[in-house]
Amino acid sequence: MLASRLLSILMLLQTRGRMSAAALAEAHEVSLRTIYRDVDSLSAAGVPVYGGRGRHGGFQLREGWRTQLTGLTAEEARALFMAGLPGPAKALGLGDAAASAHLKLLAALPDDWRADAERVGARFHLDPVDWFRASAPADHLRTVAEAVWAEKRLRMRYESWNGVSDRTVEPLGLVLKGRAWYLVARTVRAERSGPQTYRVGAIQSALLTEAGFQRPPRFDLAAYWTEATQRFEEGVYRDMATLRVSPRGFDRLRRFGPIVAAAAERTAGAPGKDGWREVTVPIESLEYAVTEMLRLGPEAVVLEPAPLRVAMEDLAARMLAGYRGRRARSKKS
Repeated sequence: MLASRLLSILMLLQTRGRMSAAALAEAHEVSLRTIYRDVDSLSAAGVPVYGGRGRHGGFQLREGWRTQLTGLTAEEARALFMAGLPGPAKALGLGDAAASAHLKLLAALPDDWRADAERVGARFHLDPVDWFRASAPADHLRTVAEAVWAEKRLRMRYESWNGVSDRTVEPLGLVLKGRAWYLVARTVRAERSGPQTYRVGAIQSALLTEAGFQRPPRFDLAAYWTEATQRFEEGVYRDMATLRVSPRGFDRLRRFGPIVAAAAERTAGAPGKDGWREVTVPIESLEYAVTEMLRLGPEAVVLEPAPLRVAMEDLAARMLAGYRGRRARSKKS
């Protein structure tokens, strides 16, 4: 711990120039006394670090001096792909490694490049979680990640739509989609030998085994995920609906996802004098489609299929009756 903290202090001073003892203590979550002791240790080891007093005081390295200790450890190298994502990196158990790798990379850059990198970091932030949503819980994420790194089989108890089952899988990769983690893995001794997708949050228990496996040499995680999500999205939509939409309603369809938005653009008829037009878009189940159509409000009218139109008419009538009943009760009181 001491060695890693000394190296971190050294990297910070090389990257940022002068830093106060208080700032160093806060960065490493230690006391001021510990920082002073660490700086003395660096100085005793031959590092030309000196301190200044007063308002603009603090510790800094001798001008022009640079350390060559910028090589990445294996864990830091693995953490590089999480650059800019401190939350997911911490979830994988790579929070400290990602921060250390970031410091080492900055320290290794020429001064002008480092200034540009820090400027970008101060002005752009990537937040992978959607509005009003917390990250989905994934209690066994670190065990799953360890199995992916080590290419070891994983025994897990998994809850799917048709119940809970025990299975042994060969983990091929992890994917962070929005706020949820997914495991891509092959099931051992299963009829389906190809990769499958598992939601990490649905794993009830996970045990890393000592049994290794041979990773498919041509397996491409990104390509698999793109194809799998496309199949999923296409499979979700079971029917088509024809709508008459206002200009505002047509614009709102873009918020229904890329498949619906593309279908609306592709099938849109010429707008009438009032600006309304007909479009045909894919829908899921009837119940879900009714809920989705409500998002369009008065900016759309369902033309087909007939069951969806009838369901919308019935819902609108019940909503109107509810509001009128409330108004009548208010007048009586």
